Amino acid sequence: MSEIWITLNDIPEEGKDLVFDDQTFWTESWKKFNIDARPASPLISEVFILPQDNGCLVRGKTSGAITLICDRCTADYKQNISTEFEEFEQVATAEDPEPSPVVKTKEGLKIEIGALLWEHFVMALPVKPLCNNSCKGLCFKCGADLNKGECTCKKEEGDPRLAVFRNLKIKN
Repeated sequence: MSEIWITLNDIPEEGKDLVFDDQTFWTESWKKFNIDARPASPLISEVFILPQDNGCLVRGKTSGAITLICDRCTADYKQNISTEFEEFEQVATAEDPEPSPVVKTKEGLKIEIGALLWEHFVMALPVKPLCNNSCKGLCFKCGADLNKGECTCKKEEGDPRLAVFRNLKIKN
């Protein structure tokens, strides 16, 4: 994943708005994490950073659209991405279980904003990408797209070993 470092000392006390519209950040990250996605419309991230003594307040949003592959029918479809976040990030201490995107350097505090953008992008992705909720998928025998119509495969009547139970009548 590409890194986007921002030096907090370069940001005025009242904060600063930043826009990240470089699409190579997203395409390189998709390749690195093996996410089969392509841009459908540019992903634009708008971020406001307010520096503090030991970290910064980060408020941002990412919007755009990507092309994904449906898990059921394997067709390409457009997935809109819209995510907003607001977090206070500070320099990690020894007790913190996870590393922080804010680090102390010779130049002062720096934040790796790319990690935050990527984290919230991934959380905005669907768990199971579907072209639509009523997608019928593919025929398991011939591979025909069932959204376009029925296939010509013979429908099975069930397990032949249980055929004797088909005509069973139970009296109440």
